[in-house]
Amino acid sequence: MFLKKYNLKNKTALVTGAGKGLGKACAIALAEAGANLIIISRTKKDLNNVSKIIKKYKSKCKVYTCDVTNYDEIKSIINRQPKIDILINNAGNNIPEHFTKVKTKNMEYLVKINTVATFNIAQLCALKMIKTKNRKKIGGSIVNMSSQMGHVGGPIRSVYNMNKFGLEGLTKGMAIDLAKYNIRVNTVCPTFVVTPMTSKFLKNKKFKKDMLDNIPLGRFAEMSEIASSVVFLASDAASMITGTSLLVDGGWTAK
Repeated sequence: MFLKKYNLKNKTALVTGAGKGLGKACAIALAEAGANLIIISRTKKDLNNVSKIIKKYKSKCKVYTCDVTNYDEIKSIINRQPKIDILINNAGNNIPEHFTKVKTKNMEYLVKINTVATFNIAQLCALKMIKTKNRKKIGGSIVNMSSQMGHVGGPIRSVYNMNKFGLEGLTKGMAIDLAKYNIRVNTVCPTFVVTPMTSKFLKNKKFKKDMLDNIPLGRFAEMSEIASSVVFLASDAASMITGTSLLVDGGWTAK
């Protein structure tokens, strides 16, 4: 009986940044749980590879090549969908720089992708969800991909801290406004996960050691551990959870 609540059959999930890394892992996990997918990324080849895996789980999959910072394009994609039940707002980036050396163009780019685009996608998907007649009965779930850096500061992470702390606040505000529609909004906050984005940072041995020293469990997270947390929050198993963060950080923020 309890396991049925994790079943996402007949649900449609939209995942941004789904071509590789965490987005890919989340999209595949959602398909494994029974959801149909709408996957978005900038690289068609990556999306096609993910789509093939999703279809092995007998899930439907729509593929869209799009830069999430292109508002008109992302709006067109979302508005033409018959329905969206789940949003995994995952696309994002980081450019580590010491606060005193942050380049304005880098700061503005990160705000554009991590904050503005994330807000726009969440708003567009929420509006689409609300239009479903029985939304209050079936519920909806928005999961914003945050970070432990949305809860604690880190070296050469000031702009990323700003973005992710802002995302935590946005999530709480969204959760309150969307509760009357039974649309839940939460964040998943990973510690360092070995992905295409983070692997280049982890080549620095000192940086790698410093990161591991901060994780009481003594290891980096696996992508599957983040994806399973996302599936939980997307499912009815988390039907009373909204406006909060699921920290998948190995104890980093417990200290």
